[in-house]
Amino acid sequence: MPERGISGLSQPIAIRVSGLRKSFGPLEVLKGVSLTAREGDVVAIIGGSGSGKSTMLRCINFLETPSGGEIEIAGEKMLMKADGHAADKRQLEKARQSLGMVFQNFNLWTHKTVLENLIEVPVHVLKVPKDEAITRARALLKRVGLAEKEDAFPAFMSGGQQQRAAIARALCMNPKAMLFDEPTSALDPELVGEVLQVIKGLADEGRTMILVTHEMRFAREVSSHVIYLHNGVIEEEGPPEQLFGAPKSERLKQFLKTVG
Repeated sequence: MPERGISGLSQPIAIRVSGLRKSFGPLEVLKGVSLTAREGDVVAIIGGSGSGKSTMLRCINFLETPSGGEIEIAGEKMLMKADGHAADKRQLEKARQSLGMVFQNFNLWTHKTVLENLIEVPVHVLKVPKDEAITRARALLKRVGLAEKEDAFPAFMSGGQQQRAAIARALCMNPKAMLFDEPTSALDPELVGEVLQVIKGLADEGRTMILVTHEMRFAREVSSHVIYLHNGVIEEEGPPEQLFGAPKSERLKQFLKTVG
């Protein structure tokens, strides 16, 4: 794939995936896919249900064990055993700390307040002083429009508020790249916009992001490179104006008609 996005060729590689494969028993979900995201790039991954989008994202930080291929994070090739598991636990922990992951279903700790959710990992894993973690968490809550919700529990917040809190929690790790797995798919339609606005703000700041999404208009607006996955392979990829404006693949043309 052309290694050019909004960041240009001069920027260091944030994430590179080469020949990634993933099977669940006899079912091969990813069949040798590759992508490169340089610092400042926003790579959108689109495709139908079952195409392998979320699996690809989860393999990058080893939430799923790759069946083959190579993964490079922040210029460092991940050491993998023959079965795909990470071979160096310390390297894996370092890589995960440099990747902020936002899931479909928020994954906030329900027994903790929003502020407690945000400071848990920085304080107990990264050993950031608690006062420092709280100061950063409050700044990030303000950044996502939740300054008044620091003492709220997730159950008393809307889905949009919970997802914005989840984004702030990921940012508390000060990650080098953000991974978004269908961040609006679990939201009521009227709440989607507030979450997309936060993600767009991160893109405008030059955050490196890989975004799995079904929001086509949003992908076209914010991404520097788009990948269309179909049946575990990359059917077409390129700049958003090309994929959305003049798609070459008949499958992609049909997909875009289907999603409106």
